Amino acid sequence: MKLSQIGEFGLIKRIYKKAKDKNVLVGIGDDAAVIKIEKKLLILTTDTLVDGDHFSFKYFTPEQVGKKAIEINVSDIGSMGGIPKYALVSLVLPKDLDANIIDKIYKGMRESGKKHRVEIIGGNITHGKQLVIDIDMMGEVKKQHLCLRSQAKPGDFILVTGDLGSSAAGLNLFLKNIKGHNYVKTKHLEPKAKYHKVKSFLKYINAMIDVSDGLASEVTHICEQSKVGAIIFKDNIPIKEQTRKAAKALNKLLKSKISKGLENSKNFLKDPTDYALYGGEDFELVFTVNEKNLNKVKGFLVGEITERKGVYLYQKGKEKLIKKTGYDHFKV
Repeated sequence: MKLSQIGEFGLIKRIYKKAKDKNVLVGIGDDAAVIKIEKKLLILTTDTLVDGDHFSFKYFTPEQVGKKAIEINVSDIGSMGGIPKYALVSLVLPKDLDANIIDKIYKGMRESGKKHRVEIIGGNITHGKQLVIDIDMMGEVKKQHLCLRSQAKPGDFILVTGDLGSSAAGLNLFLKNIKGHNYVKTKHLEPKAKYHKVKSFLKYINAMIDVSDGLASEVTHICEQSKVGAIIFKDNIPIKEQTRKAAKALNKLLKSKISKGLENSKNFLKDPTDYALYGGEDFELVFTVNEKNLNKVKGFLVGEITERKGVYLYQKGKEKLIKKTGYDHFKV
């Protein structure tokens, strides 16, 4: 069976195996692994950026690529309730790549590292046909602050820390060469970890995950790990007016191309909510909280955890089962 058939998350399920070491508290299946070393809980995560897939120098600067490499790993550590500490950087480099580009990538990594107090302590370099940046990051978490995907309870409310869909809209603007709309473009070029938004109320959070693949995908991950279901309130999803304007511009271009026979009419126009549900790379945090603690946390209430399995989208008295999820590396 080909990877394009089973997809990224199907592959993860295929290779999943529970760790036998009793010191591995969390293994495959969450934003990061958690291991116990004496009295400390350490968080380990890794993420990879590939030139032409996760970034392009057509619109990214090398510094922005370096910052993104650090921020997305910090986001994974933060979504577990932890504090990032150290990073290892591995690079696959084409032989004809200008060394100045690497200098600037490291400048960006160190700037983000300084902001989050993350120190780059080593790594590896090899050659290849395209630029690949792989970050391994380690952090620490207090036991009472550890947040897992598997801790959501029926009756929990689902909240998100900020607006969604802007990064995906920004990427599509770049791909379609549409000028302007700097807010959403910057959100795509300069993602920022949001763990600082929840630090003050971590003890009230049940489950948590960062939005790397879209709200629908992240809520589905929480539900699968917690063995529950969810309702997402479509009208409650926080979407900036700038994102709505970007979606309008993209739809206008698509309509024009369809009318000229340059695009297939099956390329449906997108509601701005589609970018929030299925776009990804916003790196806001989605978390669940019990009703009694709702007034002790901050965020946008976007849904509710249910005993009924499945993730449903609710609007104007009607529910629709969400079958589509977010970004998948092997199905795009």
